[in-house]
Amino acid sequence: MSEFDYQQLDDTIHSRIRLAIMALLVSVESATFVYIREKVKTSDGNLSVHIRKLEDVKYVSSTKKFVDRKPVTTYKISKLGHQAFEEYVNRLSELIIQ
Repeated sequence: MSEFDYQQLDDTIHSRIRLAIMALLVSVESATFVYIREKVKTSDGNLSVHIRKLEDVKYVSSTKKFVDRKPVTTYKISKLGHQAFEEYVNRLSELIIQ
């Protein structure tokens, strides 16, 4: 049995809220800010901070538009985000299986 190196876990994803966001976005084509907030069960401010961190590393992209004069922001996981999430899950599996 080899020793697991916890430092190989992606620090950006390794947060309860960011992990929940990534898990949600990997399972849908896209999601609005409100939908993500409801599913993740967090505040607007907290969600904004965590989504911005995911956007900063290009794991998530956003589009903004107006619907009935209200701003609507939609998020989508990027190809890089998919790869990072898959790698994170694989590394976590290695830790659990050992």
